Amino acid sequence: MTTAFFRRLSAVILGCAATLVLMGSVSPAHAQVAVMVNGEPITNYDIEQRGKLNTLSTHKPADRQQVIDELIDEKVKIREGKKFGIDPSAADVDQSYGSMAARMRITADQLTKSLESTGIRPDTLKARVRADMVWTNLVRGRYKESLQVSEKDVAAAVQEKGGDEKPDTPSFEYKMQPIVLIVPRGSAPDAVETRKKEAEALRGRIQTCVEANAFFKSMQNAAIREAVVKTSADIPPSLREVLDSTPVGHLTPPEVTKQGVEMVALCAKDPTTVDTPKKKEIREKMFAEKYEAKSKSYLRDVRGAAMIEYR
Repeated sequence: MTTAFFRRLSAVILGCAATLVLMGSVSPAHAQVAVMVNGEPITNYDIEQRGKLNTLSTHKPADRQQVIDELIDEKVKIREGKKFGIDPSAADVDQSYGSMAARMRITADQLTKSLESTGIRPDTLKARVRADMVWTNLVRGRYKESLQVSEKDVAAAVQEKGGDEKPDTPSFEYKMQPIVLIVPRGSAPDAVETRKKEAEALRGRIQTCVEANAFFKSMQNAAIREAVVKTSADIPPSLREVLDSTPVGHLTPPEVTKQGVEMVALCAKDPTTVDTPKKKEIREKMFAEKYEAKSKSYLRDVRGAAMIEYR
């Protein structure tokens, strides 16, 4: 188990709020019920497993009462979700689990084996994933209207916070087609340089996306992908700068990647009233604050109505 893996796992668990459980037999002491929540048990084993997960994700010793509170919260979240017909299937949970693994650049099986090697069962992680799926859908669904952030509030926040973006900063919608001149892995630097020069030559030759499609679809060891549409708020500043300096119909400067030499054909660039990067950042922050406040209030009410018995 590498340090890099633990860092990636920690980031994914904290970002997506997930859980793990150890394979094997459980001793009677571990199986002993510590808390009953609406008639459902939380065992010492559950607490031990969540503690291991929290330690892994936060790099700090787990506090037993905090672990118990988390598990109680999950029980009441799942129960509340079922009242409103929100009950993710095992396949839904597995898909989310697989997506977590993909973000760590490993497979779901590799994630499972890595977790088991630390004494944590994947079911613990999946249990937390399930609870978070339920709660997110529940809060967003029940309080959709009150969670909305108005244009007036965003504009006021932008003006108040200021920043390096002027109120009239233009925002664009870009239609792009990624292109790659394939260079096999392990190729000599000369081969990469040759393809890069080839790409530079093509930049002066291609004038439209129609030409780009006709040329690259027939070119050996090259590929042009389907068009994608992104707004200024969806892409990083460095790429926006490149696109804004590229004429419509032309190719961006070549960049060496793992696949080979890549470029982007800029097929269209249209002004849009969609959020600028600054507005999007502020809107997302305001929504997150509203969501967090509503989530805490809702959970407090649901937990207050639950039957919780400590053993």
